[in-house]
Amino acid sequence: VQLQASGGGSAQPGGSLELSCVASGRLSRMNDLAWYRQAPGKQRELVASISSIGTDYAASVKGRFTISRDNAKNTMYLQMNSLKADDTGLYYCYADVTTSNWAKGNYWGQGTLVTVSS
Repeated sequence: VQLQASGGGSAQPGGSLELSCVASGRLSRMNDLAWYRQAPGKQRELVASISSIGTDYAASVKGRFTISRDNAKNTMYLQMNSLKADDTGLYYCYADVTTSNWAKGNYWGQGTLVTVSS
């Protein structure tokens, strides 16, 4: 199973970006999904997650970011609005999946860079 993240880039404060992450390979089902980010010089942190129960967000992005999924396309999204300079970092997608042979595994995307500056 591979995760391919895309959509990163540069934005001005107050702007928007949408990240996507597509899962491919011997995949039966995507279970819990999440986006993490790592700012320069800081540890990786959980930004948003989505499960069968619902969604959850870091306090710093609540109300500005929206995580969603399209199971038919094996894709997850992160819509980021009202961007701030503090949102700058490498964004990683994470997926807990069930593979085609019914094993469970955790996978990471390669990271996509988001830079917010004026």
